[in-house]
Amino acid sequence: MKLKSLFKHYKIDGYIIPKNDEYFNEFVAPSTDRLKFISKFSGSAGFSIILKNKNYLFVDGRYTIQAKIQSGKKFKIITIPQRFPKNVIRTKREIVIGFDPKLHSEKQLSFLLNFKNIKLKIINKNLIDIIWKNRPKEKIKPFFTLTRKNAGESINQKIIKVRNILLKHKIDYLFVTAPENIAWILNIRGHDSFFSPLPNCRLLMSNKGELSLFSKREKFKNIKKILKKKVKFYEENSIENNLINIWNKKVWVDSITCSIFFKKLLKNNKIFELEDPIYKLKSTKNLTEINNIKRCHILDGIALTKFLFWLKKNFKNKKITEISAQKKLEKFRALNKKYKFSSFNTISGTGSNSAIIHYKASKKSNKILKRGDLYLVDSGGQYHYGTTDVTRTISLENNSSFIKEIYTRVLKGHIAVSRFKLKKNSTGSEIDKNARKFLKKVNLDYPHGTGHGVGYFLNVHEGPQSFSKNNKVKLKSGMIISNEPGYYKEGYFGIRIENLIYINKNKFYELTMVPLEKDLINKKLLNQKEIKWVNSYHNKVQGKLIKFMNLKEKGDLIKACSPV
Repeated sequence: MKLKSLFKHYKIDGYIIPKNDEYFNEFVAPSTDRLKFISKFSGSAGFSIILKNKNYLFVDGRYTIQAKIQSGKKFKIITIPQRFPKNVIRTKREIVIGFDPKLHSEKQLSFLLNFKNIKLKIINKNLIDIIWKNRPKEKIKPFFTLTRKNAGESINQKIIKVRNILLKHKIDYLFVTAPENIAWILNIRGHDSFFSPLPNCRLLMSNKGELSLFSKREKFKNIKKILKKKVKFYEENSIENNLINIWNKKVWVDSITCSIFFKKLLKNNKIFELEDPIYKLKSTKNLTEINNIKRCHILDGIALTKFLFWLKKNFKNKKITEISAQKKLEKFRALNKKYKFSSFNTISGTGSNSAIIHYKASKKSNKILKRGDLYLVDSGGQYHYGTTDVTRTISLENNSSFIKEIYTRVLKGHIAVSRFKLKKNSTGSEIDKNARKFLKKVNLDYPHGTGHGVGYFLNVHEGPQSFSKNNKVKLKSGMIISNEPGYYKEGYFGIRIENLIYINKNKFYELTMVPLEKDLINKKLLNQKEIKWVNSYHNKVQGKLIKFMNLKEKGDLIKACSPV
């Protein structure tokens, strides 16, 4: 391996390669997907530690199967949080592991590699970039703005909110390193990340409300006139001098997206390393955002529902593969002018592939949809204005009573989340536990969280709220979260049911409008309240979608939404 040939020159015994880019984005551009280059692993989360004699790839439970398929020949696959680097890297002598300080935060590295006999060494040149021949070129496109009408709040209103937080905590500067948070405060979007309209830039904000924006100058072309009264624009590489020249101030940096490189530039100040306050502000959507997102889910529901009707009618007569099905769904979405692009890599899996949680169909893995199997499709879109994410598991005339029992138990968990009455201090961990209880009664579970926050024409995965075992963030009105329990039997089948829901006061309300798979429901396992919930949901779906269906589809919709 060419990478290992550099170890001697840099006096290291190993090197760590994360999935994220310099902006800590989830979906990275091909030019910055260093983990995929070195390991062939294409999932959205993970990291590799390459030592002189061993190669490790660490992923979470969503990606274990995928990582084994893509990278298992040359890498030992470790699933976190079951095992961490300290559990697998055992050495009696001190070893030195190199890293690029622009790709890691202090919190991240100390969590992963703070254990006996490991010494970390900063290497200011990225070693992957040195060996990466024919590296894809970065595509530079200008940022664009959202109007106040579509954002629901002006830039000034947002600046005042953040400024009040800085004044309350007696902070001089907030250094914003997450592009999604800059997108929110400046009402801008960009083209810098696959699947998310992110503007790759960084922002320095003073407690007087002064804003300095750093990025490539070509990206400012369309926003400069609109924002010039509020923002000073700087070339990306001038950020180092700007930060070095801040002395004896109180500076707030985000603990997850502020790299070690930038933190060191601010060393002459008192640094407050906490969660960027914009995350929480952004997580509660205003009325305009909620209303726009509702409209987007109707558009998305029309496309996905038409696709599912087409699929069920044609899979026995036509050769439909995972890839051709995915392309057909994309065509249905693209019929609407407000649709921009997918909000993540579509998961289109049938048979045993449906058990791979974040499966991506390839020419090599591509299966034909066959009678008796299940088909799982997890997909979403970016619309002007809103972000969607929905999963449906479809019966291809499957008659297994075991599969119907499992599907119904997953559905019971899904309903339990939707019907959960929120209290003042309710958190995602409480709801996650509720979603799993029907599977746990038969000693089954799923290796991922029950739900994640979702952005407004932004990241499909957004924090700080989520339904997961350890999430203690208080749930508030305006938050949007996915509700997606599931079950996966490796080598056989996978089941997941996902809707997006939003909070209004103490209740969850459905955003996703797509029929559930009634052919997989065992009604005997549902109680009267659950049956009422299914029928009520289908009644809403039918009411929202029927006028957009042709004559045949109207019949299909009425049947799909008839009482269980």
